[in-house]
Amino acid sequence: MKLYLAQLWAVAWKDLMVECRSRERVGAMAGFTVLVGVLFNYAIDPTLVRPEDIASGLVWLTIVFAGTLGLGRTFELEAQDGAFQGVLMTPAPRDALFLGKVLSNYVILLVVVFIVLGVFGLFFSLDWGSSPATLVGALALGALGFVAVGTLFSAVSSGTAMGGALLPIILFPLLVPVVIYGTSATGQLLADRPFAEVDGQIRILGAFALVALAVGAVLFRYVVEE
Repeated sequence: MKLYLAQLWAVAWKDLMVECRSRERVGAMAGFTVLVGVLFNYAIDPTLVRPEDIASGLVWLTIVFAGTLGLGRTFELEAQDGAFQGVLMTPAPRDALFLGKVLSNYVILLVVVFIVLGVFGLFFSLDWGSSPATLVGALALGALGFVAVGTLFSAVSSGTAMGGALLPIILFPLLVPVVIYGTSATGQLLADRPFAEVDGQIRILGAFALVALAVGAVLFRYVVEE
């Protein structure tokens, strides 16, 4: 188990170090987030629509679109010069490679989640409710499920001629549960509803994340062997 965790962490650490040096994915995702915030700031008339009423939907859509922008580049570095084949020749199990990629993508997406919260809080002066920790927890669970599914399908799309253009087409339909229950939980938490009313949505987000991780770890070996 210690060797397995070490292999998993090595994959994640390598990706995070590459991102720390280049800042390509975080920069692109953060730039997209700020752009969305600016556009909606001018597109929404606060005298007609209360930002609090639509904030949950805007937050989740921004996370999904910005996250997809970053997930599309998950295997781009390894794809150059056939480097990914070298990674596959290492003794690390395929599921450890997958979970390592998920971990690095998850850390990057969590950074973007906090940027999204900061941008929308700044532009719309949002009150994040009386339970910000619960709100962050709901966003984190939804982001984990999103990253697990997105990492698997990023591997699928990287092996096609269409590349990253194919990723949103095959990914978005599977994210419907995340968007529905994530938006519902976020909206109720922003409205200061009791935790008992959002407990069910948060449990579903957690269950989706666990299933996505398990299924992705099993299927990843078949995806990379094609």
